[in-house]
Amino acid sequence: MLYGELVKVYEALESTSGRLEMTDILAKFFQMADCESLRKIVYLTQGQLYPDFYPQKLGLADKLLLKTIASTSGTNEKNVHELWLKEGDPGTVSERIFEEKRQTTLFSETLTLNRVYEALQRITEAEGSGSQHQKMRLLSDVLHDATPREAKYIARIVTGKMRLGVADMTVIDALSQAFATKEDRDVVERAFNVSSDLGKVGERLCRNGIEGIKEMKVEIGNPIRAMLAERLPSPFEILERMGGRAAFEYKYDGVRVQAHIEGKEITLFSRRLEDLTSQFPDVVKALRSAFRSKSGILEGECVPVDINTGEMLPFQEVSHRRGRKHDLTSAIEEYPVRIFLFDCLHLDGEDLTNKPLLERRRALESCVQTTDEVRTSEMRIVDKIEDADAFFQEALRDGCEGLMAKSVADDSVYRAGSRGFLWIKYKKEYKSEMTDTVDLVVVGAFAGRGRRKGVYGALLMATYNGEEDTFETVCKLGSGFDDQTLASLPSKLEVSRLSEKHPKVHSKLEADFWFEPSMVIEVLGAEITISPIHTCAYSRIRKDAGLAIRFPRFTGRFRDDKGPREATTTAELETMYKNQLKKVDG
Repeated sequence: MLYGELVKVYEALESTSGRLEMTDILAKFFQMADCESLRKIVYLTQGQLYPDFYPQKLGLADKLLLKTIASTSGTNEKNVHELWLKEGDPGTVSERIFEEKRQTTLFSETLTLNRVYEALQRITEAEGSGSQHQKMRLLSDVLHDATPREAKYIARIVTGKMRLGVADMTVIDALSQAFATKEDRDVVERAFNVSSDLGKVGERLCRNGIEGIKEMKVEIGNPIRAMLAERLPSPFEILERMGGRAAFEYKYDGVRVQAHIEGKEITLFSRRLEDLTSQFPDVVKALRSAFRSKSGILEGECVPVDINTGEMLPFQEVSHRRGRKHDLTSAIEEYPVRIFLFDCLHLDGEDLTNKPLLERRRALESCVQTTDEVRTSEMRIVDKIEDADAFFQEALRDGCEGLMAKSVADDSVYRAGSRGFLWIKYKKEYKSEMTDTVDLVVVGAFAGRGRRKGVYGALLMATYNGEEDTFETVCKLGSGFDDQTLASLPSKLEVSRLSEKHPKVHSKLEADFWFEPSMVIEVLGAEITISPIHTCAYSRIRKDAGLAIRFPRFTGRFRDDKGPREATTTAELETMYKNQLKKVDG
């Protein structure tokens, strides 16, 4: 397959923001592709070469790309850099530069999909002394033979900034449309949720059809997409929703991890499928001693503890260890953690995700020996409101955020990658006006004034609308930032900066700066109100008005463990609004 054929698809995708149109474009192309190429097409469309959980990432630095473009095209590096500052998109820069080159140079060889993919693989694998030079040479080789349009998307792929607006669910829709039926879509989505590998799902579906997809099961080494919870404001509503009986469990304030164990080999994945093994060698060692079976997949929460008192500490303490490459030993001593296990998804070759919660809990308790460092979560079966309230107070006393309520019905399976009322969060803050935190996505920013001149004065924040695959504005956030954080925001957000509003962002406000939705931060507000200027749940509660968070402030917590599509949803905020004791009607 020629790489140019894929580029035509990318151009068609970029020209529309409608999910149905995107799905049709992808489905038709998927049907034309051979099965081996399809896996590569899916990865490249996601802006990567491998599944999310693979450690190998592209992410070539902008500076190195611009230098390669300059040397390959024979253009002055300063001119290339100035164009990049103007455009903000490495793809557009590459296309413009090579349009000028094309007038004087003949292309020696037509690019194939395989050639581009293999070159990008070698770029990813280049390490050690001389690796930068090697990356530049490999990239220059394909750029030399690329048309300007092909160069545009090669540049975007290597920097991990595809900007097509194609979400995982859109790819799943397209695969289902291309190789199955509308009724089979849930089967395809589940295959992705238990494998976290869209390329593998696509190739299997292409080769073996829907029956081949049904055979895909949980495998050690392939992280399962985390099951998510809804929220309700009281034990009464929770028990009523769950048929009068539920398992209430401490809600720990830590880092959620999924431990894949095969003999002595243990890998820890975050809820975003990042490999955290090197960041938590103490947890790996503790699990190795505590695990009593041959193989398994366990879920738990890594919680920081005070080594002097044994008390649980806030999440921020363990976040000091995230991404740390140097002096990890002292970090472990300074920020020790304890893992509280709460689920068993796979044990000694058996997939447990389709088993009820209490059966999975028995499996967990049978394979883990409790130690100081490894414990099972505190859980209690409750059928009375007063017992739930008492357990809730115990959780708060022990340093937890609140409780998780989990269904104990026969259908209480582990719904990977899904949010639903089988699991329900119950936190102290739900008892009053909006004092519960929400996780919002940065989509824009406003220039600072006065003492904030030169930095961002406020951020434009959004919820995620999963039904429409869009981001809807809900507040301008300017409070809660210390001077150091404010100064760091421009550099933190530079990698996702855009020259215009992202097609997936719905905003009535005009920001001074726009960003690709990527950074998620925790926000606390006074209450949720009706707003004519924000687009969250627009016209769903009141015609020509949306929802807004009043008096929002940054809590100090960057949610690096969450992707933009794992942020607080529009539907969740709408539910929170309706559950407020005091509703604002205008």
